[in-house]
Amino acid sequence: MTSSLHQAREALGHRLRDLRRDAGLNGRQLADLAGWHSSKVSKIEYGKQTPSEDDIRTWCLHTNSGDQFTDLIATVRHIEAMYVEWRRMLGTGTRRRQQASRELEEQTQLMCWYEPLLIPGILHTAEYAAAILRRVIDFYQVPDDLEEGVAARMERQQILYRGNHRFHFIVAHQALLTKVGDTAVMIGQLDRLLATISLSRVTFGIIPPQAEYRVPTNQFIMFDNRLVQVETISSELSISQPREISLYAKAFHELARQAVYGQAARNLISQALDNLRAEQEIENGPAVSTEQEP
Repeated sequence: MTSSLHQAREALGHRLRDLRRDAGLNGRQLADLAGWHSSKVSKIEYGKQTPSEDDIRTWCLHTNSGDQFTDLIATVRHIEAMYVEWRRMLGTGTRRRQQASRELEEQTQLMCWYEPLLIPGILHTAEYAAAILRRVIDFYQVPDDLEEGVAARMERQQILYRGNHRFHFIVAHQALLTKVGDTAVMIGQLDRLLATISLSRVTFGIIPPQAEYRVPTNQFIMFDNRLVQVETISSELSISQPREISLYAKAFHELARQAVYGQAARNLISQALDNLRAEQEIENGPAVSTEQEP
């Protein structure tokens, strides 16, 4: 369970507990009135269980707080939207997830994206994307729609060339080194990266390998100042609380201060490319001459 989700549940639980107390009821009395198990009230109030909309309706009925119903329902729906289990999101394959991302990206003017291990999704080559999505399909055991998922991810890249969108990407140096697919796939991806970061609407920074630890980080994407998405192993977390968004903005600012840009970033990519090409030569072995000896 992510801390943000648990905090949201706890905050809702505190509001409901105050309504119960204002009504002069203890937990057992409210449970009896609602026909619930005696432990359900405490689980909701301590953030261990998200109440359903019917639970909220019943709570408001027995605490004479019907005027709070609409706001409480909105809060419950926000909590439900915060946490999306990957298996549920990917239940019909990977294409649906790509389409959802595309819709969100098209509504955003400034996208701030940090990746510690991989190249950001909308900068992928088809081969790199296929290697990533193949691992997603195999790991989560979801329907195999690899070709459709890759096609949808490639369609997302059109946003780089149209509209008034702007992009600020920051990656850790490790993202240039993490082997996705084979050496040829990596060479193609870094070549593509060198071309993409020259776009006027793209700002691309790399955290150097010896950078000082400054802020706790994980992968995250900021969509203007209205939403942050964080991917965990089991789920995707959507954060819309201004206080939390400001923390991610602060972290991104610190990362941006540490990152190198422009020619310095291109040099790091070129160095990684040179290493890959040398590795490819070793893998392929020396060229075999086809000339006949006299």
